[in-house]
Amino acid sequence: MNSILRKSILGIAGLTVAGGLAAGPLNHDSAPTARDTAVTTTQAAKLDTATLIPHGVQGEQSHIDLNDEQTANVKAIIAATKKAGMDERAAVVSIATALQESKLENLGHLGDRNDHDSQGLFQQRPSSGWGTVEQITDPEYSTTAFLKGLKQVDGWQDMPLTVAAQTVQVSAYPDHYAQWEQQAADLVAQHWNK
Repeated sequence: MNSILRKSILGIAGLTVAGGLAAGPLNHDSAPTARDTAVTTTQAAKLDTATLIPHGVQGEQSHIDLNDEQTANVKAIIAATKKAGMDERAAVVSIATALQESKLENLGHLGDRNDHDSQGLFQQRPSSGWGTVEQITDPEYSTTAFLKGLKQVDGWQDMPLTVAAQTVQVSAYPDHYAQWEQQAADLVAQHWNK
């Protein structure tokens, strides 16, 4: 669906919801109606750019097609984010970071091609205190460890994604996280409410 048509449909749905709310309270004693379903659909659609990409994307965006393993890792990151009590924006930052670090592949030791002892979705290092190899190659553990670091960054919610991610990751390429923000937001919008 092209973006103009999508925006038109969402705009009409928003007017419908606003009109319904202005007309009076909902009857909570009855079974769900088509209008209730439209409200739920509209609420799900509210995982939009303003929520997921509050600062807009920075620079040219990259995109990769995901296989089943990568999609499972996206779902694991989202589940760990929810379990940590963090919001959709934290999931966007996490997924964009994992896209940059590993292309959402749970990488083991790569031998001569390895960056020090970096492993897992977030390329965390046992020698830097991220955990054992077994821990940092577990998607839930590695995401939780990343989110714990993110929580310690004062004002991360108000930072551009690449600044928040870099503050946790301390990468040699701090601006590279920005290129994955749109795909990360799209993945969160697609999988958050499933």
